[in-house]
Amino acid sequence: MSFEPTTEPTSATPALSGQRGRRALKTAGSFVWFVVTVALTFLGLLAITFFIGRVIPIDPVLSVVGDRATPEVYEAARIEMGLDRSLPVQFLDYVTDVLTGDFGMSVSTGRPVISDLARVFPATLEMATIGILMGIALGVPMGVVAAARQGSWVDQTIRVFGLLGYSVPAFWLGLVGLAVFYARLRWASGPGRLDIFYDGLVPPVTGLMLVDTLIAGDYDIFWNALDHLILPASVLGFFSLAYIARMTRSFMLDQLSQEFVTTARVKGVPERVVIWRHAFYPIRIQLITVIGLSYAALLEGSVMVETVFSWPGIGNYLTTALLNADMNAVLGATLVIGAVFIFINKISDVLYRVLDPRAR
Repeated sequence: MSFEPTTEPTSATPALSGQRGRRALKTAGSFVWFVVTVALTFLGLLAITFFIGRVIPIDPVLSVVGDRATPEVYEAARIEMGLDRSLPVQFLDYVTDVLTGDFGMSVSTGRPVISDLARVFPATLEMATIGILMGIALGVPMGVVAAARQGSWVDQTIRVFGLLGYSVPAFWLGLVGLAVFYARLRWASGPGRLDIFYDGLVPPVTGLMLVDTLIAGDYDIFWNALDHLILPASVLGFFSLAYIARMTRSFMLDQLSQEFVTTARVKGVPERVVIWRHAFYPIRIQLITVIGLSYAALLEGSVMVETVFSWPGIGNYLTTALLNADMNAVLGATLVIGAVFIFINKISDVLYRVLDPRAR
């Protein structure tokens, strides 16, 4: 008697395919929702900047033709700028121009606003990036140590240090930094992005001076640029450090009070492992949001620091545009800062979902 092997139908393969299909469909839906939310948020930002441009008591026509222009010249310029049209038509034209990269001409510089922003924004990005890296490198360990030694003099010192970061005005701290580290101790270079005799020697590639000098292979200018960057970036980093340290301490205190941490200590797990593995590991997801918000705040809040240090960034550009009633430049800079804020927040949300399966 021979036995024929029997094969029974199995649903494993169809079930697996169906699970993969649902997963792909869910991923595609998340991506579409991400694009839709970014587009709607950006549209809202466009509406806000358009509204600001219409309610500010500055006549954009006068900023172009001057207050001595004849009524005929004034009216011709008004028609040329499209201000004789209805508000919905003006808003539609504004959205169309922005989406095509046309932010208008700057009265202050006489160049297209988009080219000015492409020139000044990398300087702010470079300074804010170095500042946030300083804030992360110092703020996270300080917050962890303060939580691990709650109530000690170390904790109190870090808390006072963080309080200063919330209380001290940025312009005052920048002036003190220049007076002490530049004028008195000569440890840092003065205002500006480079010494004047290095200006214009490095061809712009990325707009980031440290990167461009490395690409050009000019290490003397690289060290000079870094010397100029350290002090203003440290001022920005101090404010991000205070916020990151405070939030890290708060998150760590919540984790250290959990039962699984107590259980690990009872089992004799080394305190270093308890702190950094059991308590710190879960809060990394929360820290992503904190760091993202802090980074965006540095990019948009660097106006006073750039003014004090004569840093040719978007904050200094925006201040000059406001003083000159240059509305095209003001709205363009505001729009770029808002777009960067939206982008960083959305990237933080994506990283949050990647690291935390519960948020998917």
